Amino acid sequence: MDDILALAGANLVSPIILSFVLGLAAALARSDLSFPEAIAKGLSLYLLFAIGFKGGAGVAAHGVDARLVAALLAGVVLSLLLPFIAFVLLRSLSKVSAIDAAAVAGHYGSISIVTFVAASSLLTGLGIAAESYMVAVAAAMEAPAILSALWLAARRGGKAEQVGGDLWREILLNGSIVLLLGAFAIGWVTGEEGLAEIGSFIVEPFKGVLCLFLLDMGLVAGRGLRGSRGVLSPGAVAFGLLMPLVGAVLGLAGGLALGLSLGGVVLLMVLAASASYIAVPAAMRVALPEANPALSLTLALGVTFPFNLTFGIPLYMMLAAAVTGN
Repeated sequence: MDDILALAGANLVSPIILSFVLGLAAALARSDLSFPEAIAKGLSLYLLFAIGFKGGAGVAAHGVDARLVAALLAGVVLSLLLPFIAFVLLRSLSKVSAIDAAAVAGHYGSISIVTFVAASSLLTGLGIAAESYMVAVAAAMEAPAILSALWLAARRGGKAEQVGGDLWREILLNGSIVLLLGAFAIGWVTGEEGLAEIGSFIVEPFKGVLCLFLLDMGLVAGRGLRGSRGVLSPGAVAFGLLMPLVGAVLGLAGGLALGLSLGGVVLLMVLAASASYIAVPAAMRVALPEANPALSLTLALGVTFPFNLTFGIPLYMMLAAAVTGN
């Protein structure tokens, strides 16, 4: 346990975290540092392809079994349930409208793939193995929360759009979901031989690309915080810090019930604690156009994302280690 504490603390001064901090500080200081949009998108595409491919290759080596199916079902249940908790918590802590609360809740039922990647990198650095199919669980948790958010909005008198063609297109054909699932399928089909063939492209450069991507994310988060005056109340900020902890506890319970390894439990906690800022905003733009996107994005990217990267992931790891006795 002492070793886990020491190594988790060291994560706070890792290149990955410090790259994010650099971007955040530069944005808050109003530096003109920026990434061209095409480069930032390219970094995102690389990370999604790499994590999906490696996950698919891992599943090919592991094989499909009841534990994989159970993990996928658990992820879907968590994604459906978390928005209801988020809705009640946000409405209790702040005065945001029911429609805005429903939109925010959808973000907190879905996941941040970048937070998942950062946690995976930390586990790898610590030599802690995790179930290879957790990337499939991450993909399964992207969309169900959107349906819960729409139900909440409709129940509260909102003008939530029907789950028709346009919305399903946004959900199922969102670029991040398509690339993650597509790369996962390629990795699954080609297996370990395919991974060995392109390992020099998706394994060795991975952490360096992640550092650059998180530098850009720090810039985006910092600009969002700078422009959040009048958007974030103290209660909303408190929600952005408390909701990840609630999600992590539910993820811990789910991981223990599934009998996951320490690494698997940590990753499920991270998934349940994170908030989407890619897939869900695109869907909410179609489904709840009257909701304020600045509130959702600033909470997810400006409050919860930095909290999870700097303090949340080490905290979830220590909690999982203490509960599992590792």
